[in-house]
Amino acid sequence: MTSFVNIKYSTQHPGVVRAESAFGAVRQLGQAFSGTRGLATLLLSAVAAAIMVVAYQVMDSVTEGHLLVMWIALWAVAFAALAIFAGTARNVAARVKAGLDGWSRSLAEARADQRLWQAAKSDPRVMADLQMALQRSADAEAAVPAAPSFKAELPPSSSIPSLARAYHRGYYI
Repeated sequence: MTSFVNIKYSTQHPGVVRAESAFGAVRQLGQAFSGTRGLATLLLSAVAAAIMVVAYQVMDSVTEGHLLVMWIALWAVAFAALAIFAGTARNVAARVKAGLDGWSRSLAEARADQRLWQAAKSDPRVMADLQMALQRSADAEAAVPAAPSFKAELPPSSSIPSLARAYHRGYYI
């Protein structure tokens, strides 16, 4: 006689499922946070605080009888300032963030160039690779005929690939 047993137990522990969903929610919260949005909020808060200080100075000169009306006006001014400057603050924050990103990228490239140059000074194979890259770059420039131009000529160091930038900073063999 054959009998089949159908067990209706879950294959996953409910606590593990809850923990995984909680970790997923925290991960999504971290990805949703944007530095630009935070910076825009900070700038907006600073503008609103400055406007509120000015409004408070105006309100301070009014007699005590109109205090509630002045508080309502103060908050109306604060919210109007938030509404008016929201787009501008967001744009300024995006520009500041892009500028800082570019600056950190340029610093990282400079550090990488310095590390490459240090490696090239100690390893002749890396130095040969750099020299070949420079030679290929010079050959590519010579192969392309220069179109007549009325613009001022840039110095030759501006056309050097970023790979060999450290090599042309005056560090010659």
